[in-house]
Amino acid sequence: MAYPKISIRFCTRCKWNLRSAWYLQELLQTFQDALAEVSLIPGEAGEFQVLGYIDANSAAIVLWDRKIDGGFPDSKFLKQRVKERVLESSEVGAHLAREVKSTTLVTEEDEKEGSSECHDCA
Repeated sequence: MAYPKISIRFCTRCKWNLRSAWYLQELLQTFQDALAEVSLIPGEAGEFQVLGYIDANSAAIVLWDRKIDGGFPDSKFLKQRVKERVLESSEVGAHLAREVKSTTLVTEEDEKEGSSECHDCA
């Protein structure tokens, strides 16, 4: 297996397939050949995690977990985490150094209006 790599684990029952594919596309577009692999993995009910692997001997680095971090990441914030924690390089994604205004795509007001739990998996 080639490294570094990113795995996106997502719930298919929650219909997060397209969201996961969008994150995959964003990571590939930004980091191009700096990442050896970006994969989509159908996961457990209600699961959405982005995991990073530096090499074959390293443990998975949790870059984002929907249940812990709350919702889904802003793509720029996710890219910053990949750059800082997995790539450890200042040569790729230089535009990511600018400050991120929000870590999530969903605001607190949005969460108050709707349930944060998945209806299909709850």
